[in-house]
Amino acid sequence: MPQFDLTPVAVPKISTANRRIRTKIPVPASLPVLEELRRYEPQSMSGMPPVVWKRGHGALVEDWWGNRWIDWSSGVLITNAGHGAKPIMDAIVKQAKTGLLTNYLFPHKLRPKLARMLVERAQRAAPNIDKCFLLSTGSETTECAIKLCRTRGRKMDPKKLIMVSFTRGFHGRTLGAQQIGGIPALKEWIGNLDPGFVNVEFPDGYRCKDSSFEFFEEQLANLGVDPSCVCGVILETYQGGGASFAPADYIRKLRAWCDRNAALLVFDEVQAAFGRTGTYWGFEHYGVRPDLICCGKGITSSLPLSCLLGSHEVMDVYPPGSMTSTHSANPICCAAAIANLQIIDRQKLVKNSAKMGQRLHAGLAKLQQQFPTRIGAVHGKGLVAGVQCVKPGTEDPDGDLAFRVVDLCYKKGLLMFAPVGFGGATVKIAPPLVINAAEVDESVAVLAEAFAEAIK
Repeated sequence: MPQFDLTPVAVPKISTANRRIRTKIPVPASLPVLEELRRYEPQSMSGMPPVVWKRGHGALVEDWWGNRWIDWSSGVLITNAGHGAKPIMDAIVKQAKTGLLTNYLFPHKLRPKLARMLVERAQRAAPNIDKCFLLSTGSETTECAIKLCRTRGRKMDPKKLIMVSFTRGFHGRTLGAQQIGGIPALKEWIGNLDPGFVNVEFPDGYRCKDSSFEFFEEQLANLGVDPSCVCGVILETYQGGGASFAPADYIRKLRAWCDRNAALLVFDEVQAAFGRTGTYWGFEHYGVRPDLICCGKGITSSLPLSCLLGSHEVMDVYPPGSMTSTHSANPICCAAAIANLQIIDRQKLVKNSAKMGQRLHAGLAKLQQQFPTRIGAVHGKGLVAGVQCVKPGTEDPDGDLAFRVVDLCYKKGLLMFAPVGFGGATVKIAPPLVINAAEVDESVAVLAEAFAEAIK
């Protein structure tokens, strides 16, 4: 992935209801901040467009020099309830003023309230869920899911320890999370991969043409995997790299397969939950119930918090004090999460995600028709989408085109994170769920303009 250039360039001035570009980009006055970051942080931290954020409101973000962008990143799918939501800020300040900033596992009043709220919302789609383990990051939830699947499996049979996951999947950056992930480059550093983690092709119908469930079983057989030795199957509800969903019939057959083989079905909803896909939980599109649900990102629209949801039969396998986390259920994060969940309900953001998602995807379909040889596919549901860039007349990923598009967009007042997915060739779209029709339409127009310029 190329690094964004820090040389300020003159760009056309922009002033609309939502976008404002007044300076060279990047802003010359921002260079001391950007250069200091590149000096003192690892280079891995410098992969985003060089905008020094000052504040955000709704679906918009501003820098310190009067520039404003429509945000299509949600700060990496965090701000479902929008940037700077006042009820969330008020809840954070109120809790901080009590003097209780942290308390490890000692009880506080917000912890049971949040756990109950999360369980109740999960039970609307999965009645089997009755326990909530609050953590700090998405990676913690997937690591814990692996631990619970294997612990349960090995109690049945010491050989029942295989975790099945999918190619191109991403489940975090810790050791176990990267081993179940399906991106080979991210686990080259490990060296001695656990043979109990196996990948099969994700049936997106694009990079993997065969989306039949028989292909799933065939792959396991070719890998020498005895189904009775599988303790769990984990998948992103949609694959984050391309916003790709599996066929609903495939997932229903996978649910039945897990039941037959006493394996747990785990949905990684870290990106998908809390309305992102136009339903409260992403797995609702499949019409199945999971055994474990991994959540994070949009759970607070702000602070670091995550959770693993499951049934007591699975979640209670470890005794008191043996499955914990330092910042689990931090009271300030809990206050933010409670306010966030209330906003999502009160402002009907799931419904808005579905409605604005239809508008977004209609615009992206027209964009693909406009550039049929350079956009291989557009995947997603609700307010998440992946525009997959390809080399002319092929299905080969074109990371250079995707990067040029993102670079041009940020210079035009539309902000996304760096291209992701197969070959770094997917333009990922994930605005806050509060985005309105005018902001969607203006954003799609900017994206079309950027594609035209990038291809030219």
